[in-house]
Amino acid sequence: MARICLVPKVHGVGGMVSFQAKLTASLTRGGVEVCTDLHDPAYAAVLLTGGTSDLAGLLHARRRGVPIVQRLDGINWIHRRRSTGLRHFLRAEYGRWLLAFIRRNIATRIVYQSEFSRDWWQDWHGGSPLPDTVIHNGVDLNVYTPAGPHERPDDRFRLLLVEGSMGGGYELGLETAFRLADLLAGKFPLEVAIAGRVDPGIQSAYGERSRVPVRWLGLVPGELIPALDRSAHLLYSADIHPACPNAVIEALACGLPVVAFDTGALAELVTGDAGRLVPYGSDPWKLEPPDVPALAAAAAEIIAGQNRFRPAARAHAEAAFGLDRMVAAYLEVLLE
Repeated sequence: MARICLVPKVHGVGGMVSFQAKLTASLTRGGVEVCTDLHDPAYAAVLLTGGTSDLAGLLHARRRGVPIVQRLDGINWIHRRRSTGLRHFLRAEYGRWLLAFIRRNIATRIVYQSEFSRDWWQDWHGGSPLPDTVIHNGVDLNVYTPAGPHERPDDRFRLLLVEGSMGGGYELGLETAFRLADLLAGKFPLEVAIAGRVDPGIQSAYGERSRVPVRWLGLVPGELIPALDRSAHLLYSADIHPACPNAVIEALACGLPVVAFDTGALAELVTGDAGRLVPYGSDPWKLEPPDVPALAAAAAEIIAGQNRFRPAARAHAEAAFGLDRMVAAYLEVLLE
């Protein structure tokens, strides 16, 4: 029986936690054993999600001839454009250095989460002689589905944001979300629901000046996300240059259309009537002000066309983002 080591071992909520839980469950059902200790000798391959401080364990596995597949997301960068505090800056720089070091010196193969992510790493840290592939994230289409409990209001439209954290410079997404909501409120009865970690002071500041009702949901457990997505009319993907956001794929699978600026990997994920992407309107790498009126026009089209966009979002997820497809792609890379 094949055995794969998944590192680092993670806990809590967020993209890495969700990915490892989905992959572990799928591998186990398929008869593949999973471990999380690099010092356990009985595994055929390592899947490293990002990086790990256990470089000695990685090097020991490499010397034994074990394939080490590094899965790379995006690159920490906003702290270089916007002050986020010295502690956050140093932590982000160390994390970036660690990932680049492993990519350059230890990994034997790379999986990028998107074409955008691959281009980004190659542009900023140089090309690599290692074989690589792109594997988009996937979801269980039987769990993330339009069918199921929800509390979608019928007297107003709900604009949803789902992020792990809206701090460390990513508060910019909130600023744009509230500008978007203000523009839409002139055309539709609207409310904003925000899932994710947000500083209470920021909540208070935005809540006081918002023209629309705001629901601050905090961190939402993964098992509640499908019902949350079904309870909204539109997801705004707030990240600038996302590598492959789970929140977008989960929303599409639940039949929730997506609106966003055309940055990062979103053009690879949101196609046709699954949602609408609009040009940023300035230089997102410099965090210049975006074209929010264009975003609002796209959002208004989706709100007015729910009967067209919702089925299209689900159909696109079924065609492109099934969990079985993702797991099969990882197995091919790990056990070839």
